[in-house]
Amino acid sequence: MPEGDTVWNTARVLHRALAGARITSSDFRVPQLATTDLAGWTVRESASRGKHLLLRLDAPTAEHWTLHSHLRMDGAWRAYAPGERWSGRPAHLIRVVLRSPGAVAVGYHLHDLTLVPTAEEDQLVGHLGPDLLGSDWDPAEAVRRLADHPEQTIGEALLDQRNLAGVGNLYKCEVLFLRGVSPWTPVGGVPDLPGLVALAQRLLAANRGRWTQSSTGSLHRGQTSYVYGRRAQPCRRCGTAIRKEELGERVTYWCPVCQPERPGPPSSG
Repeated sequence: MPEGDTVWNTARVLHRALAGARITSSDFRVPQLATTDLAGWTVRESASRGKHLLLRLDAPTAEHWTLHSHLRMDGAWRAYAPGERWSGRPAHLIRVVLRSPGAVAVGYHLHDLTLVPTAEEDQLVGHLGPDLLGSDWDPAEAVRRLADHPEQTIGEALLDQRNLAGVGNLYKCEVLFLRGVSPWTPVGGVPDLPGLVALAQRLLAANRGRWTQSSTGSLHRGQTSYVYGRRAQPCRRCGTAIRKEELGERVTYWCPVCQPERPGPPSSG
């Protein structure tokens, strides 16, 4: 699943390929934008907000627009040189093609593909919490939002993008292992929320600019994570078999010894 750093990297790829370029043709393959023609528009910048990608455009009328997309589980953008073979995904997954004189951007299996005035971006991303990789990252606000729901499990709370934007299953599992916290511990039972939030930000920032995500410091295959993707393998700290639980699209890996569950705060009732 794309996480905040993956979307950040994707935004930078598109920015390098398209920023400042005039679109020569566009091809939308989703019903809501099927008749949209961006030929003659200029790409101002490509940016990310949590797991959302924002391609900001200037129309010939001088109006500012944003092409918004969400990668969810399986979406991707790829940039190709003109004439280069598109090898990213099968053709039937293509949702949009943007051509410029120097590059071709192809969006595969994108979700929530929407074109809105840039001034209305908040309608799409305004609900998000502080962006771990954003210039306006506010750790105190992220902690406050998490603490507002003391009975929610910390595993659920970290994945709730309204609390902090950018954490997915991988970072949820790795951060909780490194802090020695069970994913099922209530937020109110987590002993050091500021420390947990700070670690999450450091892990995402450390992987910014590269496609191999590592929480261990190693980029070697099979050595990049402590618990994520390691079901039944020995814990790197204590040797206990790593456990895995699936709940729909949510996957949790943890060490039952290194991550003991803690009780939540006493009930006020």
